[in-house]
Amino acid sequence: MTEPVRLAKRVVALTQCSRREAEQYIEGGWVRVDGVVVEEPQFMVGAQHVELDPQAKLAPAEPATLVLHKPAGYDAGNGPNPASALVTPQTRWAEDASGVRPLKRHLHRLATPLTLPTQASGLLIFTQDWRVTRKLTEDIERIEQEFVVEVGGALIPNGLALLNHGLRFNNYAMPPIKVSWQSEQRLRFAFKVLQPSQIEPMCHAVGLQVLAMKCLRVGRIPLAKLPPGQWRYLAPHERI
Repeated sequence: MTEPVRLAKRVVALTQCSRREAEQYIEGGWVRVDGVVVEEPQFMVGAQHVELDPQAKLAPAEPATLVLHKPAGYDAGNGPNPASALVTPQTRWAEDASGVRPLKRHLHRLATPLTLPTQASGLLIFTQDWRVTRKLTEDIERIEQEFVVEVGGALIPNGLALLNHGLRFNNYAMPPIKVSWQSEQRLRFAFKVLQPSQIEPMCHAVGLQVLAMKCLRVGRIPLAKLPPGQWRYLAPHERI
């Protein structure tokens, strides 16, 4: 019988590397136990077959950023029906072309810097990267967001102009934004300072009822063809 040892110790013996290097190999998803990738250095192994991927690279695992197509009805935060529950290995988009190697650790400790109303659908960003979090919080006023909003009702005279600039709430003038008709029942909103939760009261103020809204873009990141309920990695070359 082989005495069980930590996987990191077995990798040290296998490769003659240091303990920290062994942990990096394991955390990077480069080590397999009986053919199955194991990412936990403390995983106990006995007589199992341990192997290092021939393509293994000795580098710390980078924090991940994910893009989810949130369906309507899911809470962007920690509500009773959280959108984070949709981020699983099974819901990763089959056509993800990011080139990022999927790791289990990528799906843990994800933050959602931007909010999206529960009734809204569309692009929602999850990240482990503090730089992305800072950009989507401290620098958000310089990042344009684009929404398409399905509406009903009758627009008041000069209503479209008021949506673009002129509405006031609680004695506060709404910032100038870009609003235009996409079709008879769909409005396109593009803005940098506005909060998505303000779209509905703005529409009510000009006689319109919001029937549905979808986030199509955050900065330079589009929703594109990502199916509802699925996610993809933000590729290393993509910039928000």
